Amino acid sequence: MKANINVWINGILAILLIGCFLFLGYKIPREEFSLLIIIYSLISLVVVCLFAVNKESHQWVWIFAVGFTIRLSLFVALPQWSDDYPRFLWDGEMIQMGINPYSETPNQFQNNHATETSTYLVELYQSMNSPDYYSVYPPLDQAVFWLSSLMAKENTSKGIMTLRIFIILGEIGVFFTLLKLLEIHQIKLSTISWYWLNPLVIMELTGNLHFEGLVLFFVLAASLFLYQNKLGWAGGFWGFSIGLKLLPLIFLPAFISYAKTRQSKLFWTGTSLAIFISFCGLLIDSSWLNFFKSLQLYQGKFEFNASIYYLLREVGFWIEGYNTIAILSKGLSLLTLTLIVFFTWKSKPKSIFQLIDTFVIAYLVYLLLQPVVHPWYLIPGIGLSVISGKRAFLVWSFSVIFSYQAYGNIDFKEQPLFLFIEYMALAVAIYWDYFRTKTTITS
Repeated sequence: MKANINVWINGILAILLIGCFLFLGYKIPREEFSLLIIIYSLISLVVVCLFAVNKESHQWVWIFAVGFTIRLSLFVALPQWSDDYPRFLWDGEMIQMGINPYSETPNQFQNNHATETSTYLVELYQSMNSPDYYSVYPPLDQAVFWLSSLMAKENTSKGIMTLRIFIILGEIGVFFTLLKLLEIHQIKLSTISWYWLNPLVIMELTGNLHFEGLVLFFVLAASLFLYQNKLGWAGGFWGFSIGLKLLPLIFLPAFISYAKTRQSKLFWTGTSLAIFISFCGLLIDSSWLNFFKSLQLYQGKFEFNASIYYLLREVGFWIEGYNTIAILSKGLSLLTLTLIVFFTWKSKPKSIFQLIDTFVIAYLVYLLLQPVVHPWYLIPGIGLSVISGKRAFLVWSFSVIFSYQAYGNIDFKEQPLFLFIEYMALAVAIYWDYFRTKTTITS
């Protein structure tokens, strides 16, 4: 009798969830903050209810089917919350035309190649948010952009759908790799719903075409190969995760601290080979100079949804009378490295489970000290937290939606109240994880 009731409840909740995602993905732009926060909150509540109903279940097929259906339902949606995809397709078009995407900014291309500019390129250029900067995306990303552009045939909708195929395939990889790691660590399989049905994950990856899901897949695959003692493969997958986003380099102290990887020539050979394959494209012309120039500009110029950085910036205004971002960003980068090394040394991971927990801490430290924290940056931390059992990233995956308040203003001005709500929720979760109790999200 109870089983039949659960089937009905699951069905109703799944229909409600899919309907909410369709509304969110097709009808609500990021500027409509009030409506966005209502639907996002409703989705989060439904996910909590689904987890409660299926908490004791070891069946994962239902969870996978619901999450996969949601992702497919968003397949033809135009990204509502991000305008990064025009640059992805632009870079792909440059490669198709035989032009190095690191050699010119889009503005320079428009000025230097007026006769080569097509209607399609003009459309992408006008939608772009970074026409004055050299591409900041590593060569491994560029390969995906090129394939997507090849399939698009100068059609933006086809380009978006091709990018989405890569992202959904990566998501499927995340699901099954995560499932295997949960089985290994004897964690209830229903726990995977915190990632697979997470509204931030679905909207920022499938919906808005960000690549953090692919990064997470490579990190999880590296962890699984480590457990299986396939150290060369483990190093290779970690190297490719670096090739996608650079950020997984913060795991270096953890791998040095972990005895199995520290002493393994196979692991470091696999890592080195993957990194070389991923970045050898930067050796062409002056690509690496322009690539790192854009990275430096990004680190020393932009600010969004920060926490500790904003507090220190106010101190800088008080002392110096101007924005000290140039000094602060360098100082916080050094502090980030120092803290990651310290926490890794303190934890001394001796198992894959402890190693993954160290990854979570590294991500948390990094993001708390950054001047720019876009919501999709959280996604690898969310996936890894499903294994480690920590709540901070899961709570943050809800509260980070308050950062979208800024897009409701013409000047994108952030309101301190919403930042306070977001980071107070995170602070409570961090306290719960690291200072109050050792219970986990599966309890």
